[in-house]
Amino acid sequence: MSTYPELKLYIDGAWRTTSDDMAVINPATEEEIGRLPKAAVSDLDDALTAAEAGFRLWRRTAPRARADLMLKAAKLLRERQEEIACSITAEHGKPLAQARLEVIRGAEFIEWDAGEAVRTYGRVIPSAQGVRYVVHHEPVGVVLGLSPWNFPMSQPCRKIAGALASGCSIILKAAEETPAGAQHIVQAFHDAGLPKGVLNLVFGDPAQISSHLIAQEPVRLVAFTGSTAVGQHLTTLASQHMTRVLMELGGHAPVIVCDDTDVEAAATSCAIRKYRNAGQVCTSPTRFFVHESLYQPFVDTFVQRAKAVVVGNGAEDGVEMGPLANDRRVPALQALVEDARAKGADVLTGGARHGNTGYFFQPTVLAHVPDEAKVMQEEPFGPLAVINPVASLDEAIAKANSTEFGLAAYGFTNRADYIERMSDEVEAGNISFNTLEASLPETPFGGVKSSGYGREGGTEGLENYMNVKNISHSMKIV
Repeated sequence: MSTYPELKLYIDGAWRTTSDDMAVINPATEEEIGRLPKAAVSDLDDALTAAEAGFRLWRRTAPRARADLMLKAAKLLRERQEEIACSITAEHGKPLAQARLEVIRGAEFIEWDAGEAVRTYGRVIPSAQGVRYVVHHEPVGVVLGLSPWNFPMSQPCRKIAGALASGCSIILKAAEETPAGAQHIVQAFHDAGLPKGVLNLVFGDPAQISSHLIAQEPVRLVAFTGSTAVGQHLTTLASQHMTRVLMELGGHAPVIVCDDTDVEAAATSCAIRKYRNAGQVCTSPTRFFVHESLYQPFVDTFVQRAKAVVVGNGAEDGVEMGPLANDRRVPALQALVEDARAKGADVLTGGARHGNTGYFFQPTVLAHVPDEAKVMQEEPFGPLAVINPVASLDEAIAKANSTEFGLAAYGFTNRADYIERMSDEVEAGNISFNTLEASLPETPFGGVKSSGYGREGGTEGLENYMNVKNISHSMKIV
């Protein structure tokens, strides 16, 4: 694998190190692979000053020029795919093939928003003679982007792309566990010629960074992806300053398998997607509600595929599932399994740590899990699936809606009336049928209920990064 990059902050168009740093650990080997500089308050203030200046310049840059530069950066990311993917696998642990695909997905987010940059249309509202009302969109200002560790490349790309396409500047605080992905993105924009101050990258103490920067007047939007608990805290901080927020928070995705489904195909597809990224995906299918007539064949096929998953270091050939991101996740999953077992659930496979080195956890399947088990309400964020039988679509929909989350949901059926009912009644921001693809660059992505609000992607994505201004123009003084 390629050498892991030397990690630095990026402020006002220049790379910098600090006197304080922290270790970056390969979760597959538990070995230190790099040292990450931690931003001091002075670094944060420098980033804010740079972002203010960058915003004044970038907001006046023609949308076509913004788009051209973004496309140039995306092209560089595609050209550097292998180098970036190796860095992601080293710091995150996911299989190299999945890391390669993530690099491409990140480039696609940038390319889509670059196209949208030239289409932030306003409108003219018809009115009385001599009077004109014009609705105009303008960039909101300096954005604070906070991205998670589970997708080191694609998640930062989403926030950077939305901000830059809209004419905003951004301070990105990327995840300390997986910093190299964000650094590669910033390097591509630097090499593409992005003016200094428009994009800044910091790392450090998450609580210190968020509390300090959210309180600053120039920060006009907080764009966060992460847990619901942290999102609620950040929203509270932002509300004290009337700062807008874009929140993509936790999920606990239900899957409804109807009685007319090709059960073997559905179970195989679900098992493959469940263990992608070791289940560390906010849209990961987790709670499976299977019609009782198909329950046993679905379970048998799913468990067989789960047992066949090859677990190991993502840098090795043939590995399908890598480790969890950090040492905290292993006991957290074990606790959920033991709680479910104690309350009567069946552990059909897995349920424990895998191996003695690295943060690996076995692909796990729980069946007949009672509603009072913690895993029915708490997002496991790991390779853990719950499969329960249901007697009807009514019961399945009620079970699907029984948590505080509403990010993604899935259904397997060929009946139009079932699709219509689930589309209308399942509470989620994204619902997919006969596929487990919840989000594409061209589709709006976000949640309802405690899964957040606002949307990234699609034609709706840039709306969060822009203010709507109504301009009234009379031909005479009235």
